[in-house]
This record gives sequence, structure tokens and C-alpha cells, in this order.
Amino acid sequence: MDLGMVIRNMGPPSTRDVMWECARHAEATGIHHLWVTDHVAIPREESEGSGGRYLDPLAALAFLAGVTERIRLGAGVLVIPYRPALPTAKWLASIQELSGGRLTLGAGVGWMEAEFRALGVPRARRGAITDETLAFIHDCFAADEVTANGQRFLFLPRPARPPVLVGGAPPHAFRRIVAHGDGWMPGRLEPAGLAPLARELRERMQAAGRPEPPIVMLTALPVDSAATARDRAAAFAEAGATGIAHFTRYDDAAQFARVADVLAEAAAAL
Repeated sequence: MDLGMVIRNMGPPSTRDVMWECARHAEATGIHHLWVTDHVAIPREESEGSGGRYLDPLAALAFLAGVTERIRLGAGVLVIPYRPALPTAKWLASIQELSGGRLTLGAGVGWMEAEFRALGVPRARRGAITDETLAFIHDCFAADEVTANGQRFLFLPRPARPPVLVGGAPPHAFRRIVAHGDGWMPGRLEPAGLAPLARELRERMQAAGRPEPPIVMLTALPVDSAATARDRAAAFAEAGATGIAHFTRYDDAAQFARVADVLAEAAAAL
């Protein structure tokens, strides 16, 4: 069981200095991974907690790659329909190359109607766009020469493809994982609810001849002590999770560091 944290690329703590301090501390403690979230056009009525301030997740991941050496980095999750397929693939390849292969792509279809409207993307096609884009990303990482819109071109650099963890709920998420993903990044589940779904996903992947999928829970652990965090993480592990991305609000790097220290102690005891 790997434990990681969501680093806030939104709201007041999303400054260069605070993100730098948080990332460096997380890596020093032995936290396994860091995750960023994705919004690009928050309406005022949805901005509580962030004030509408969001750093682009791909830019944030590139920054984090530059200030760390070992910790894994991920988007939890990148809303795939928000961005054109080819520039997205190029961003991912560039971050994967510059991070030394530490990137994980959490991939989601999105939900906020106002955001789709601002981007001029039809929300009704978000599932289809996600499938098309993920298939194209796979093509880009499979060969040096790729075709898009009838034009062949070189896709370089071409590092190893980042693992793809699909967000969302079954049945759509499971179909998408089997077709285009490597694993699952669910949220809002208790261990008892996760267990049968994890079992179903493993069975579906096995039937398709695919490897056993990683399952990284996006959830909040109790962090009043390392013991309570460990026990909660262990319950998710028993239910089938292979990792947890803990999310919490914090005002500054010192608050982040206190949580990271608890999670690092809990991880060492798992």
C-alpha cells in the first residue's frame, strides 16, 4: 500500500514557494506520490475554497518534476475532454521525460457543465472524447511516427508511457479501464463498498488478458495519529486498494508537513 497526498494547485497555498516547500518535504519524508487536480474555468458560485485560483495541472506537474528527484507525480484526475489530444500527449511525454519516468496519468471525463461551456466542449460528448483521446495517447507512446488528421509526424521524445488510472464509477469507468487504462482511481467509497468493485474490476481485467490493476483511492484519511491513518489505510488495502491519495485543505507548508509526517509514519507501519 502506497500513501500519497494531493498538493494544492488551487487557492492561496498554490504559490511557487509553498508548493516547492510541500513537494520537497513530502519527498524527504518518504511519501510515495503527489497529485494535482484539474479545473480551468471555475464560475464564482463554485469557487469556495479556491477563490477561482487554479494552476494548470500539467504546468504544476512540470514544476514539481523540476523540484523533486524521486517521488511519483500524478494528475488526480486530468479532465481529458478539456484539452486537444495532441498537445495533451506532448505535455505528458515531456513531463514523463523530464521527471525521469515518474508520471502517472489519472484520467477523467469531467462533470462541471459551466466549465465545459466556457471551453466550448460539448459535455454530452465527454465520454467519447475521453475514449478517443486516450486511444490517441496510447498510439503516441507506441511508435515514433504517428498519424493525426491524416498527417504523419514524429512523436519525440517518446519515453515509457505513464500508467493510466481512470477515474469515475462503473460501468463506464470499468469499460474504459479495460480498453484504455491500467487501473482505477475512485473516490467517495468506503472499504466495504470498494471490495466488491475491486473484485469485479480484477475479474474483468483478467478476462481481457490484462494485468491486475492498481487501484489508488482518492480519499481523506484520519490524520490525528499515524495509528488511525494506518488502520484506515489498511482497511482500504484489505478491500483491494493498492494506494491512497490523501486530500486535505491546508493553509501553508507547515500544515502540509505535519500531515505528511503522519502519513509517512503510517506508511512505514503498513
